[in-house]
Amino acid sequence: MSWTQTFDRTLPLLGHRNWILVVDKAYPSQSAPGIVTIDTRASLPAVLERVKDALAAAPHVRPVYYLDRELDFIDDTLAPGAEAFRRETARILEGAPTQTLLHDSVFAKLDQASKLFTVVVLKTESTLAYSSVFIELDCAYWSADREKALRTRMAHK
Repeated sequence: MSWTQTFDRTLPLLGHRNWILVVDKAYPSQSAPGIVTIDTRASLPAVLERVKDALAAAPHVRPVYYLDRELDFIDDTLAPGAEAFRRETARILEGAPTQTLLHDSVFAKLDQASKLFTVVVLKTESTLAYSSVFIELDCAYWSADREKALRTRMAHK
């Protein structure tokens, strides 16, 4: 079965608080029971574009994309291809909610999430440091504002 078939079967099972990671080749294999790793054998931009399109079509989840803050400081003198990769990633994620975090901060979030929730790791052929994209899933049909309003109503009853 191809990685796209595996991913397409997995996406409907994911929801609020799950994560999808599109990672470089050196991303470590993690031992937490909630982590599922799929070797795509594809380029990171191609996998990211496919995942973004699938998430845009999914009625139940809304993605928040996280990029490593370190990547902003890597240019072609440190890692050839970094600048083109940044441009390509920006093109793919244009219009999507995107944040940058220090690499270790993302790992802290993943450590907590993987204790209770599934984290899908899509390993790519990228050999550019700090190129991984971390995607936190939220509920597409329920917002933080609605949750706050609900909790306020409940507190007054």
